[in-house]
Amino acid sequence: MQATTAIGNKKIIKNVFIMSRPPFHIVGILPFVLGTVLASNIFGVFNLGIFLTGFFAVITIMLVTYYNGEYYDILEDKLSAKLEKNTFSGGSQIIAQEQLPRKYAKIASYIALVITAVLGLLCQFYFKTGKYTLILGIIGLFFGYFYSHPPIRFSSRGVGEILIGFCYGWLPVTAGFYLQTGHFNNLANWVSIPIGLTIFNVILINEFPDYKADKEYNKRNIVVRLGKEKAGMIYIISVILTWIFFGISIYKGIPLISLYCYLPFFLVSVFIIFSIIKKAYNNYKKLEMLCALTLIINIGITLSYIIGVAVD
Repeated sequence: MQATTAIGNKKIIKNVFIMSRPPFHIVGILPFVLGTVLASNIFGVFNLGIFLTGFFAVITIMLVTYYNGEYYDILEDKLSAKLEKNTFSGGSQIIAQEQLPRKYAKIASYIALVITAVLGLLCQFYFKTGKYTLILGIIGLFFGYFYSHPPIRFSSRGVGEILIGFCYGWLPVTAGFYLQTGHFNNLANWVSIPIGLTIFNVILINEFPDYKADKEYNKRNIVVRLGKEKAGMIYIISVILTWIFFGISIYKGIPLISLYCYLPFFLVSVFIIFSIIKKAYNNYKKLEMLCALTLIINIGITLSYIIGVAVD
């Protein structure tokens, strides 16, 4: 009996871990690290306790977002898996495929929310990181919580992709910088724009394989509203804007080594543009490749900034 219970508990822990989607935490963690590295480079400050507290707060905010998505997007996720299974879409499928009861996602989101609140209070009142600390946390938590949660459900209103760009671009970079220094910084603002644009594209391209399922359940994101062809053009415009603002960030003071690090990812983005022009997204395997490459570009551009600033 005890052995059976232990196996059951291990299975629950394993499924909750998969539902947490840890590989996708990196897109929120790296911008936060970048903000911290910028603070160290510009002001020469680094507090390990503040960094770790903020680091885990970023993760728990993402967990709130992911768990709510598993709970409220269950119908779309089920249909998406049947119509066009893709590694980068349809959630983790843990709830959709009934590997855990649906209530587990809701409970996990509440636990993550409480932990986030505790971490935010620690930063504000124990570490005294600045009067805007809780405001920054509340902004991230609000948009994350209501990304899939009714009645607001930003993911269905055609603005979810933009909010993701903000919450995985400007917000973590600024939070990483602000928690260490108690100040905002223009250079942090500039580097956050290319990061925000690339994560916008990550969400946008990931909506392509979900198109039929999202349309069926009236999830009115950009791809459903505009169709794949027009959404593809928005993707291309976002890539071009990324190039422009990356160049501006170099002009504003980011070390030139970041540009050298970014060049391979620039070439990849050129390849994606030509693939979208050729409508490669209509091919299942090619679309999955485009999803993967878009994620790599987002990670690559943030790493390019981190390396450049750290080496400088």
